Amino acid sequence: MSTVSLQNIFKTYDGNVTAVSDFNLEIADKEFIVLVGPSGCGKSTTLRMVAGLEEISKGELYIDNKLVNDVEPKDRDIAMVFQSYALYPHMTVRENMAFPLKLRKMDKAEIERRVNQAAEALDITQYLDRKPKALSGGQRQRVAIGRAIVREPKVLLMDEPLSNLDAKLRNQMRTEIIKLRQRIDTTFIYVTHDQTEAMTLGDRIVIMKDGVVQQIGTPQEVFETPANLFVAGFIGTPQMNFFDAKLEKTNVGYQIQCMGATIPVDSNMAQKLSAKGQDSAEVMVGVRPEHITVQAGTENAIQCTIEVSELMGSELYLHGTVGEGEKKQSVVMRIQTTELPVQFRAGVPYGTRMSFTFQNQFIHLFDLSTERNMLY
Repeated sequence: MSTVSLQNIFKTYDGNVTAVSDFNLEIADKEFIVLVGPSGCGKSTTLRMVAGLEEISKGELYIDNKLVNDVEPKDRDIAMVFQSYALYPHMTVRENMAFPLKLRKMDKAEIERRVNQAAEALDITQYLDRKPKALSGGQRQRVAIGRAIVREPKVLLMDEPLSNLDAKLRNQMRTEIIKLRQRIDTTFIYVTHDQTEAMTLGDRIVIMKDGVVQQIGTPQEVFETPANLFVAGFIGTPQMNFFDAKLEKTNVGYQIQCMGATIPVDSNMAQKLSAKGQDSAEVMVGVRPEHITVQAGTENAIQCTIEVSELMGSELYLHGTVGEGEKKQSVVMRIQTTELPVQFRAGVPYGTRMSFTFQNQFIHLFDLSTERNMLY
């Protein structure tokens, strides 16, 4: 068993600076948890508190139902992979991976077995006799991961391990970590600012902002049912569009007045709003770029002016503006090229006027005062 329980965890520095506030999370055995958020949100601080590298100001941390607040890092049976590879340059790959086991005075045959097993899992067997300077960035990171997993820890902590790699290597290493997860029986806690890593790696994602947990859920849950404006804007590429609008209650349900267009609220959403006793109100409408539909006519549609057109192969990213003056807002549309007129399939010229509407079953409504999602 490798469960982790964080209960009412706070981290406060001198001067009453709170880095992490009331963090609560129950991590199941062999679960892969990703902490994600912008710089300064407290994700790395939380990881370091689990590792024992930062003192917990308030709250309780349990590993396998054992309170470990005052337990030394070396006695917590955890391993950590850092952003910098932290490999010993004068040692070979084999020696680097074996080093933590030698410190434990483990049997030589067992050290050899574990090193070979980890090297095979990470596909670095052919590099065991090389020194770090003879390896690429991706290979060095695999060695750093190998050095952590040879200890067969209860919990493996990873602090932005891929951020020093280029885009192609990041994608490759992300796949390697997914494969590794299937091969070793341990609990993962992974920190990243990259939402792509979070969405592809995590069983559950913990989204943080300013030291506060905003939402915990599966990748699908946080994408489809964001708890608030921050989560909605943070998860998804390109990010969600937001429009000032008015939610109107009618005799037959609800409708939205937005940028001169009247958009009926989907019946399922209307039922949720009605069950909460929702009246007419000023709201923020959120809609993802892929849930915008280009219309041929202008009737009951929103007008926009295209400023940038990005051809991404089978789809176009269209960046435009809607409204004028103080009410001018940006909009991003992600449109399949086959849905556009033939003359626009290679790109839409600057200044082109287009009409669009929302796929109303996919819109999100946010309360202007609390920024909470009104539907969930």
